[in-house]
Amino acid sequence: MNNDRREYELQCIAEAQTKGPFGKSLIYSKLSGPGWLQGAMTLGGNSLTGALYLGVIAGFNLLWLQPMAMVCGIIMLSAISYVTLSIERRPFGAINQHVSPLLGWSWLIATVLANIVWCMPQYSLATAAVQQNLFPSLGTSTACSAAICIVLFIIASIVNVLYEMEGRGVKIFDIIIKMMVGMIVLSFIAVVTTLTYYGAIPWSYLFSSIVPSPSNLFSPADTYSDLISQSSHSQWWTNKIVSDQRDIILTAFGTAVGINMTWLFPYSLLKKRWGKKHRGLVIFDLSIGLFIPFFLATSCVLIASASQFHGKTDDVFRADGSVVPEMEKAYRSVIDEFAKENSVEFVTAPPLDGPQFDSIPEPDRQLAAMLAKRDNFQLATTLEPLAGKTVAQTIFGFGVLGMALSTIIILMLINGLAFQELLMRPDSKPVYFLGCLIAGAAGIAGPFIWTTDARAALAVPTSVIGGSLIPIAYFTFLLLMNSKKVLGNKRPKGRSRLIWNVLMIGATSIATFGSVWVLASKANFNDWQGIFPVIGLVMLVVLFLVGTFSFVKHERAHADEATE
Repeated sequence: MNNDRREYELQCIAEAQTKGPFGKSLIYSKLSGPGWLQGAMTLGGNSLTGALYLGVIAGFNLLWLQPMAMVCGIIMLSAISYVTLSIERRPFGAINQHVSPLLGWSWLIATVLANIVWCMPQYSLATAAVQQNLFPSLGTSTACSAAICIVLFIIASIVNVLYEMEGRGVKIFDIIIKMMVGMIVLSFIAVVTTLTYYGAIPWSYLFSSIVPSPSNLFSPADTYSDLISQSSHSQWWTNKIVSDQRDIILTAFGTAVGINMTWLFPYSLLKKRWGKKHRGLVIFDLSIGLFIPFFLATSCVLIASASQFHGKTDDVFRADGSVVPEMEKAYRSVIDEFAKENSVEFVTAPPLDGPQFDSIPEPDRQLAAMLAKRDNFQLATTLEPLAGKTVAQTIFGFGVLGMALSTIIILMLINGLAFQELLMRPDSKPVYFLGCLIAGAAGIAGPFIWTTDARAALAVPTSVIGGSLIPIAYFTFLLLMNSKKVLGNKRPKGRSRLIWNVLMIGATSIATFGSVWVLASKANFNDWQGIFPVIGLVMLVVLFLVGTFSFVKHERAHADEATE
């Protein structure tokens, strides 16, 4: 950004201080940017999956969960922005110097790993949206999938070139990102509007579900009560539902603000050359660019999913009791798990028609069907009787494609910024493009390996490391916010410091509880996947201790220097 642009922004901010709420909002809307990058990043395939399956398993009961996760994330992003704008330097170096290099490098490595691995499912999601929702006539051949991936990669690369350009290129980049986020939100609002028009959403009950109820985290929804009591293994089904809810809760928190988003935000602020006078703008930017789009999109997906799938089996079973082919894999996954863990024998040869399941009681079959995971294609299909096939598939197709492509763009961008620090070339455009290309090119493999064993080999350790380091990232910036050595006289004082600490400690505690809860439930030494949660728990403890002792050491040294 050139000096003229910066001066113009500062003049606009000064003018905004003389306006009322509406006038200030109009001025801030013109200047917003980094918050929209966060919105484009968080509205990806994992957020879609999280919201969709929350609706499947819990109905409207956990409608409050993702917004609460985002509020925690925004509290910490606001704190990250406060520290970054106060010191006006790259936070990676500040953490290494003033807290601990172990924390700084862990943050960087986890970010790069997450960028590369999580690009893969975005390509898979985008390819499926094109082939299943938008243009099913293309077919699903390997050549077609590869061609779609290459086109996505080229588009994402071109958009990232704009980000590294000065002046008009950056402005075009911002416009593209805002349009993509807007397209995503409008697509899913259209879905809920359609369902509302046909009376498919119980709004009076839905509004009562907005109030948080932590008890819903630890028990199955009331919808399952009768079937669980009639089932042959009631305790197993109760544990299964609670365990699945626990997994999706971590997904919800991890995708609201992921480890790589904590990297993106401070560096995008520095790219904009924002400073102390932009603090008020940052809060507004996060609200309209991140929270509102995330809240609307994920809430709409959850509402649509809950209204169409929760407690229902119509999309799984035909009238004769056989399984719909498109749901065969998802249904069999649950019923096989039930049969294996409860020593229930049944005929396994396909197709999955009624007689093969004579040995499994009907309540157990119904519960398995209710818990079968649906995807965006199944959700779009349920809308067809209401809106018609073309409209239903097109609405969802554009929304899902926008989610996937915008996330690919931002993951590549973050990786470019991270590689500049990794190779210690902070202003190098070639290094930035190298990082972008590595993430984007690795992601192309997604549609071809993400459904095989490679998915577990990549996703399990990445999820554990990223999930473990989210509370560490929060904790690190909590320390920086209280550092006299780092912030000097810019450190919050009095009531302001108390409020910041209460909010940040609350957000960090919730993130830590969620990570420990899920990691502890999956930790075991019986298989390689269970070992990674153990590693994650050890990482949490070690990094918390290292961060605390290093912080105290640096602060004491600074205090001693100040008294000499």
